Amino acid sequence: MIGYLLDTDCSIYAMLGTYPALGERLMQCLPDEVAISAISFAEIVMGEDKGKPPDMPVIEAFLRVVPMLPFDGAAARAYAMLPFKRRSFDRLIAAHALSIGAVVVTNNEADFADVPGLVVENWTV
Repeated sequence: MIGYLLDTDCSIYAMLGTYPALGERLMQCLPDEVAISAISFAEIVMGEDKGKPPDMPVIEAFLRVVPMLPFDGAAARAYAMLPFKRRSFDRLIAAHALSIGAVVVTNNEADFADVPGLVVENWTV
């Protein structure tokens, strides 16, 4: 069962090995305990199209280990209930996590701090 949803930055950091603590924590997780949202995938691919790392082969290899979850109707309903904030990708990821009862793993806790009921953890420290 998915218990953790990596946000976009932590997904990229995991792919690039930026934070050893993040990689170590991910290795402690059971298969299918961690996933990324299709929203994060869209944001990552958007960056890759603009020449930002990681490259597509790295992204594809990551997705063979960490599943991507579709943003479904339950996530859309959760999104509609959230207070508006400018960072729409973060709001969509938060809504997705709320809809499946997952913890968001991020190094940007402040971006999610005002989302009611959302649990956030920082694995980069």
